[in-house]
Amino acid sequence: MKVPRRQFLHLATSAVILPAASRVARAQAYPTRPVRIVVGFNPGGSPDVTARLMGQWLSNRLGQQFVIENRTGGGGNIATEMVLKAPPDGYTLLLVTTSSAINATLYGNLNFNVIKDIAPVAGVVRVPNVMEVNVNVPANAIPQFIAYAKANPGKINFASAGIGTSPHLSGELFNMMTGIDMIHIPYPRVSAQSDLLAGQIQVLFSPIPSAIGYIRAGNPRALAVTTTTRSASLPDIPTVGDFVPGYEASTWVGIGAPKNTPAEIISTLNREINAAFADSSFRARLADMGGMSLPGSSTDFAKLIAEETEKWGKVVRALHIKVD
Repeated sequence: MKVPRRQFLHLATSAVILPAASRVARAQAYPTRPVRIVVGFNPGGSPDVTARLMGQWLSNRLGQQFVIENRTGGGGNIATEMVLKAPPDGYTLLLVTTSSAINATLYGNLNFNVIKDIAPVAGVVRVPNVMEVNVNVPANAIPQFIAYAKANPGKINFASAGIGTSPHLSGELFNMMTGIDMIHIPYPRVSAQSDLLAGQIQVLFSPIPSAIGYIRAGNPRALAVTTTTRSASLPDIPTVGDFVPGYEASTWVGIGAPKNTPAEIISTLNREINAAFADSSFRARLADMGGMSLPGSSTDFAKLIAEETEKWGKVVRALHIKVD
């Protein structure tokens, strides 16, 4: 049977419109089943705790379970690869962190591009690192420490949780911007805090949540936080930038999705995540972690990822830092 041309055009147009309308309807109904937030780090750490806090908030707001799934390995790369292979339907999300930006240059053989392949949803929190020194180090402030380090080149060790981590690069950036020569010692599987207390290492750049109890007890000594503003958790501690203009380093966390995730779903998630920052109890939970909320649009979060990828890429390339 021959279909009249006008009827054929109508049917053809409908064939295009109906799938599009169906996608919009699904996005508007989102979510209709549980959602996974994949975390590339171990349970109990700061990124995992943040993901669980946000997951519970989204579960309460959107009426479906947001389940945390830990997929460790490769500094978060295994989790990223897993999410980017998932359907772009909003039911598999990624906890995007500072490591996501660092790894873009740190690893030479990634199967993805963090800027092109991740659809940014929203930032969640920024957590300062704190620069701690053993109490026997003769410095109570950053200028004194810089002078001491310059007088003792290559004799000061600083520790971190591992090569390419935010605390590691916080220390390397400090080296670069002050012209000193601290030696990095990675502690990827054990805490360096006990060796700092014992004086086996002299300096540690550490996320505030893991350091604050020791600092409040008076050992080790906190010289500065690494963000541009002071931390509400340590309000009497200055920033590194107060003495080293332009210095900033921190651990940040946000939510991402596979590219091509419908804009309506991204918008829904962004709206609900930002609603959390208006809630006093949620903000208090972030403050308990030493963190500051990161409100803004998905475009704002995309800008943060791009800027951090460029910034830490320069440090990694300048120092020829690589991991196997």
